[in-house]
Amino acid sequence: MNETELLLAALGGVALLLVWVLVRLHGIERELPQRAVDCLEQAMEQQLGAQHREILRDLHEGMARQTDRIGEHARADRELLQRGLTAASMQLSRGMQALTQSVDGRLDTLSGQVNQRLDEGFRKTNETFANVMARLATIDEAQKKIDGLTTNVVSLQELLGDKRARGAFGEVQLEALVRNMLPPEAFSFQQVLPNGTRVDCLLSLPEPTGSIAVDAKFPLENYHRMFDAAGPAERDAAQRAFRVDLRRHVDAIAGKYILPGTTSDGAVMFLPAEAVFAEVHAYHPEIVAHAQLRRVWIVSPTTLMAVLNTARAVLKDVETRKQIHVIQDALGKLAKDFQRFDERMAALARHIEQASRDVQDVQTSSRKISAHFHKIESARFDELEPVPEAAVSSRT
Repeated sequence: MNETELLLAALGGVALLLVWVLVRLHGIERELPQRAVDCLEQAMEQQLGAQHREILRDLHEGMARQTDRIGEHARADRELLQRGLTAASMQLSRGMQALTQSVDGRLDTLSGQVNQRLDEGFRKTNETFANVMARLATIDEAQKKIDGLTTNVVSLQELLGDKRARGAFGEVQLEALVRNMLPPEAFSFQQVLPNGTRVDCLLSLPEPTGSIAVDAKFPLENYHRMFDAAGPAERDAAQRAFRVDLRRHVDAIAGKYILPGTTSDGAVMFLPAEAVFAEVHAYHPEIVAHAQLRRVWIVSPTTLMAVLNTARAVLKDVETRKQIHVIQDALGKLAKDFQRFDERMAALARHIEQASRDVQDVQTSSRKISAHFHKIESARFDELEPVPEAAVSSRT
């Protein structure tokens, strides 16, 4: 082996050694931080354990001292709380006692007021009960009267149900109205006319009105059927029949009670109920127009009173005209009496005026005499007025 080969072999061995060294160094470099960390961790664990033990010891000592201080503070707080509770209990006891006294006083006052109000309430209740009993008695009386009125109404319905009785009722109502409104010489009932018919009432009024016949017999059967109808058809049939009755009755009155030269040119048909009068004028205007053409005037109790008032005014006017000369004579005598009264009043006024002047003169003389007496009493003779010589000579 030559030197070159030896050198190459040496160089190869050196290279291998360097590689091994490098590999070893690299492994040491990797192991060294781990060992350092492990050593550091062990050292830190030992140091931390020592510090932990020292901290625990200090903590136990501080806890013991703190426990002692807390116990002392707790004892002080308990004592303070006990004293506060004792004082609060005493104050609460005194407050409860005062409150009890106040409540007792107010309860006594309230009890008195309650008793007073209860007494007033009982008294008012008794008065109310007495009033209620009195009103109940009044209601009982009213109920009895209502029962009696119901009986009378039923009787009236029975009366009006019969045609003859209904006619008699209309005649009685007509007679009552006429007798209350007119003098006896202005009417007559059941008067027989020259044609032989009998009129329910004949009003005797001055000319040119003359005698007016009033009929009180009005047919109401179909009128009642209108309101008792079971259906529209039956009601319409009753209404048509009622209209026929009205027209026939108007024609009968015009034919029997309007007599030229005996009665006036018109007659009156008296309806004894306001409801019938309203029905006729509201729903049968053609019948009203027909009655006016036949000179038959349809009236109810209310409108008949207006007619009778007008008749009474006419009678009064006629009587006044008949007595006009008597009134004129009485007014002439009254005028003469008033003239004499005026003259005597003027004379009395003059006498009173003269008496008033005389009274004023007497008062003036009285004041002068009083002034003289006052001066004499005061011894003021120099202020007295001298007496005239004529007066002295007349005295002597």
